[in-house]
Amino acid sequence: MKFLYTGPKDAPLTLALAHGAGAPMDHIFMTTIAKGVGDGGYRVARFEFPYMQKRRVDGKKRPPDRAPVLIQTFEDVAKQLGPDNLVIGGKSMGGRIASMGADDLGVRGLICLGYPFHAPGKPDRVRTDHLKKIKTPALIVQGERDPFGTRDEIKGFGLDRKIKLHYLGDGEHSFKPRKLSGRTEEQNLTEAIKVMVAFLDRVARKKKKA
Repeated sequence: MKFLYTGPKDAPLTLALAHGAGAPMDHIFMTTIAKGVGDGGYRVARFEFPYMQKRRVDGKKRPPDRAPVLIQTFEDVAKQLGPDNLVIGGKSMGGRIASMGADDLGVRGLICLGYPFHAPGKPDRVRTDHLKKIKTPALIVQGERDPFGTRDEIKGFGLDRKIKLHYLGDGEHSFKPRKLSGRTEEQNLTEAIKVMVAFLDRVARKKKKA
């Protein structure tokens, strides 16, 4: 597994960060988040799922691998980096897959950026069963008007109390707000990074259970 590292090597925690369905690990969103968290004192290890690795080789766009393959990738990541000081997460699909494997992997925490609670326009088909009973401390950073799950919709999903939800003002799936909101994309990304670092601070202070 090849990683793109950002942040200090001696950080108390490493965040293994997966990309979303359509963009690679060095996409501007991923790079901005990784740099911000790295500047906050934590190591970020970005990586790519097999289908994205193949795209990097031949330039051909492919649909994401099936869930078992994606989950196995996170297992390989945890094995290589070690779960004791590891937090896993990702953007959209990457975060969803991380959330599906977090408890089994025994990692310290979970961070999801723009969680895809449902497909756009299909709020009746939610992907939240495992989030109602998750044991891993978790943070979900969500744009208020994300078409994959708005703030108003999420209120009724019955998520486990271990999940901390943070909403970015007027943000959509990539956290970008509308001009009329008075906010900027930079403000939302800066806020997301601040919340992530604060979450990592809390996880770092909490001793891992034997």
